[in-house]
Amino acid sequence: MAMADAGASVAPGSAGTAGPVLFARYAYPPNRLGLCGPDDAPGLLHGASEGVDRQLRGLARGFEGAYPYLRLIADENGLADPLDARVVDAYWLGSSLTAAVRPRAMHRDLVDRFRGRMAISDWRWLEAALAGGSRPVHAFHVLEIFPRIGLMRGSRPDPIVETMDACRIRWGRVLEVIGDRLVVKARRLELLDGRLKLGPARAEEAAGWLGGGATLVPGDWVSLHWSWVCDRLSSSQVARLAAWTDLALASANRSL
Repeated sequence: MAMADAGASVAPGSAGTAGPVLFARYAYPPNRLGLCGPDDAPGLLHGASEGVDRQLRGLARGFEGAYPYLRLIADENGLADPLDARVVDAYWLGSSLTAAVRPRAMHRDLVDRFRGRMAISDWRWLEAALAGGSRPVHAFHVLEIFPRIGLMRGSRPDPIVETMDACRIRWGRVLEVIGDRLVVKARRLELLDGRLKLGPARAEEAAGWLGGGATLVPGDWVSLHWSWVCDRLSSSQVARLAAWTDLALASANRSL
């Protein structure tokens, strides 16, 4: 495919980005589909695209799934602001801040939020997973919480696995830029022989941010959420995201 002349305009990479803005870039894609968070996708899009964090803090608190994880990571690392950019990065991609969350603190958080929604057998497994190293990264929520509150049972692959794959934060490499859309090569989640795994990378289309300054070019690494490009990633961020995804997959597979 021939590359178009124009670059896809996206917000700059996460380094130096205000925490509320970074959160909105990742939270907007499912919010625009009505899947989570408050009913103000235009507000999230404006703040994320233009780098304007007015009102984003209030919107972020409306994400009943993600925001408590941010608060937990911040508390466990002695940070006052759940929307500190380091905390936001830790939740979506995984980092040393994620690893620093104590299993006991995470256990208390999950009891409060999810214990009443899980079968006893699922809850007992989750407690064991926490002792085994699960931490509050988004991959944990998608791969370990979702299946235990009704999204996946046994070996039913589609469309449940497709939904989980769309929801997890993925990494991909830009192959082509076509206006505000991108062709990205990324690995997809599969369920084979009763185990979740990442399949071979393949090309797919994704939407790019409108506005925001920097442009993406072929060869750039990006993060993806619900077929939407959230951010440009450094090689170290890709490595972190891949490592935390592998940990969540290994933990999830122990109970399938």
